Amino acid sequence: MPRLFRNRLNDLDPKEWLKFQKSWFIHNPPPRKPGVLQHPAKFPETLAQEFIEFFTKKGGWVLDPMAGTGSTLIACLRAGRNGVGIELNAEYAKIARKMVRQERKALGEAARLLQVKLITGDAAKAPTFKLPQFDYLLTSPPYWDMLRMRGAMTQKRRRESRDLDVFYSDDPRDLGNVSDYDEFVERLAQVYESLNAYLRPGAYLTIIVKNVKKGGKIYPLAWDLGRRLGQTYTLKDERVWVQDNQRLAPYGLGSAWVSNTFHHYCLQFRNEE
Repeated sequence: MPRLFRNRLNDLDPKEWLKFQKSWFIHNPPPRKPGVLQHPAKFPETLAQEFIEFFTKKGGWVLDPMAGTGSTLIACLRAGRNGVGIELNAEYAKIARKMVRQERKALGEAARLLQVKLITGDAAKAPTFKLPQFDYLLTSPPYWDMLRMRGAMTQKRRRESRDLDVFYSDDPRDLGNVSDYDEFVERLAQVYESLNAYLRPGAYLTIIVKNVKKGGKIYPLAWDLGRRLGQTYTLKDERVWVQDNQRLAPYGLGSAWVSNTFHHYCLQFRNEE
């Protein structure tokens, strides 16, 4: 007699579960809506929804402590989950609230009973906020001070537009402005560690990061964060997010090996009991 499949983690069937277990995946985000173009490094809500639906059940609670323009919160509404976001930049928080309102209106009755909240504040002060207990944490932090690097082609195009942000802010609390690498990794890890008490035992954390190229060398941000945050949470696995629709640039052509980096590391941590 076959054993009855009991799913304690999510609402997926075995076939859907197995598909998500592939260690790498291709996800090319749809074009960004005009209302969120101001943010220089928006996280796609289509990708966020896939992770939320795997690591939670309907009605669960999701936290994004660096919410940007609200991608995780929009994904929560679409997936039938409750969500809380924290965002330091007041302008991005304003955009996020507007996008959430529009999404609620579009979803209608399906989103009526869901609780989605955006807090304007510093994620480093999250323990001072009145937060519920969460079933999942999903976020993509600043990739160190990568957005301050003037050589990036994407940044050049945004700079020429004059209406779009090239970096997050000039706020000294903004981790994207920390120039010392070791200090950045430590402060970022401390933010996630401070949220430990708000994550239920067994809850997962997905942190999406890249290794950073700067000054002719690689800073292994994903690996260093995995090692440092492993002091509090258990690093369970990784998924590699690949974007295969990006235009190649001839970096180092004819003289040196310089890759076109079109992948991110989706680090999976767990708050072990």
